[in-house]
Amino acid sequence: MRMPRAMILLAGLLVAACSGDGTPPELRNLQPPGKGPDEFSVIPGKPLETPGNLSQLPPPAPGQGNRTDQDPVGDAVATLGGRRSARNEGGAVPQTDGALVQHVTRYGVPGNIRQTVAAEDAEFRRRRGRFTGIKIANTDRYKQAYKPQVLDPYAALQRFRQLGVETPSAPPGG
Repeated sequence: MRMPRAMILLAGLLVAACSGDGTPPELRNLQPPGKGPDEFSVIPGKPLETPGNLSQLPPPAPGQGNRTDQDPVGDAVATLGGRRSARNEGGAVPQTDGALVQHVTRYGVPGNIRQTVAAEDAEFRRRRGRFTGIKIANTDRYKQAYKPQVLDPYAALQRFRQLGVETPSAPPGG
């Protein structure tokens, strides 16, 4: 008696679904599509310019950055209204933000919050990602797994407006 091809395919899929080492599945597929260079890893330098006083140039330091290096993270911080130097303060909270930090932590801060959130997320990915190991094509399953947790901004806006809360205008859509 011959087994239909569909049954063989189903059996193969079931065996593939049961395989694994128990670690939560990786939901993001951020691999380059080919073996060529990654165009996003190359950042062009700033244009060269001659300073007004050459004696004020710092001495060259091998392995260190120079004046023509791009700083995309620093540029983003400055664009959003922050200070570039805040990134080099070693994680210390500036004095200007002391009142904000005190207000936010007024009910206490658990010391292991990062580990707790990481463990909860690993368990969530393990539960939601049971069948993400079955991939016919190289796909990104992140949005699929976290879809139930996505907030609808227009529904929230409408709810707050119905409650009488003053809300800013929102772009059309949704």
